[in-house]
Amino acid sequence: MLDIKFIRENKDIVKAGAKKKRVEVDIDQLLVLDGERLDLLKLVEDLRAEINKVSNNIGRNQEMTQKGQLIEEMRGVKEEIKEKEERLKSVMEEWQKLMLQVPNVPDMSVPEGKSDEENKEIRAWGEKPNFDFEPKDHMQIMVALKMADFERGTKVHGFRGYFLTSAGAELSFAIWNYAIDFWRDKGFPLVIPPVVNRKANFLGTGFLPAGEEDLYKMEDGDYLAGTAEVPLMGLHSGEILDKKDLPLRYLGFSPCFRREAGSHGKDVNGLIRVHEFFKVEQVILCEANHEVSVKLHEEINRNTEEFIESLGIPYRTVINCGGDLGLGQVKKYDVELWVPKENKYREIGSASYFHDFQTRRLGIRYKDEEGKMHYTHSLNATAIATPRILVSLIENYQQADGSVGIPEVLRKYMGNREFIQ
Repeated sequence: MLDIKFIRENKDIVKAGAKKKRVEVDIDQLLVLDGERLDLLKLVEDLRAEINKVSNNIGRNQEMTQKGQLIEEMRGVKEEIKEKEERLKSVMEEWQKLMLQVPNVPDMSVPEGKSDEENKEIRAWGEKPNFDFEPKDHMQIMVALKMADFERGTKVHGFRGYFLTSAGAELSFAIWNYAIDFWRDKGFPLVIPPVVNRKANFLGTGFLPAGEEDLYKMEDGDYLAGTAEVPLMGLHSGEILDKKDLPLRYLGFSPCFRREAGSHGKDVNGLIRVHEFFKVEQVILCEANHEVSVKLHEEINRNTEEFIESLGIPYRTVINCGGDLGLGQVKKYDVELWVPKENKYREIGSASYFHDFQTRRLGIRYKDEEGKMHYTHSLNATAIATPRILVSLIENYQQADGSVGIPEVLRKYMGNREFIQ
């Protein structure tokens, strides 16, 4: 959520940011409501002050006739307060609804564009494999090696269901364990957060009100998180942090749940767009400083790139265009892995920073050296998502004899084997 003072003073910038993100929101109507909200707040405050004044006069006045007049006067003021408070409540509801729709202003370096098709490649790494045989897709390979069972997964779960079995499950555990070791060395302590979260955490992180169709909702109004970002951002909600402890780094590991609403017909086969999966996520809270946010954004994105490089999987990094940014994101990178059978790159994760958009909603603050209060800045990035990474790993490491090579950094987690056969 943006500061309403910033919106008032930078109306044209906010409008331009919304336009760049392809978000429709009536900023002019918001400011009209804001003006009415402030007028009503002042009026109610003045009327309450008048009641206090009349109450004091009643207490000091000894004559019953004048007391009666004052009581009658106070009754009229109370009725007026009730009327104005009801109007204020109505205005506040509309104001808050519009405030939740106002997107964060994207960084100037974010390119123009309507969708992910217009994201810009900023770097590429690795040699794409040149097979001397007809390569197979990950499903064919995994079924042949008994690494997965998609048919029974569909029987049990339904559409997009899967079982990871034997070496498929082992490979996932190897990736998780390696990721924990890798990010521990980067200064990210491991956290396993709750994935059943209250609605406030989704509102705070910007996954609500838009995006509800993609969430699994519980009977009591809670939701299942689609990323550890949600509970990790809720970890310090409503708290005042000590500046000397910033930046706070966390590595969240959790099951994740997404309905993938609207994606029917897209990536219907295999492990690309499944409903439940596991993800390792980087989250950072830092001081309210743009330069610090930019530096940390580069850091967490580079962490993911280095992890992929250590696995030996070709990838590219793109900067997301305005139309492919979320409501709260100032800037975002996607890391995309090479998928040989499809002859294309596919996203494995993203890195974003938000300034105080999320923390203002969640009430996460700190005091500076002069005792002044600030909302922290927040950042997050995918460390690695499973089973999606298996798609690229298996297809890039497939062998002519049908086996799959195991990246060297994972072998110690898989009994020092070199191949899955």
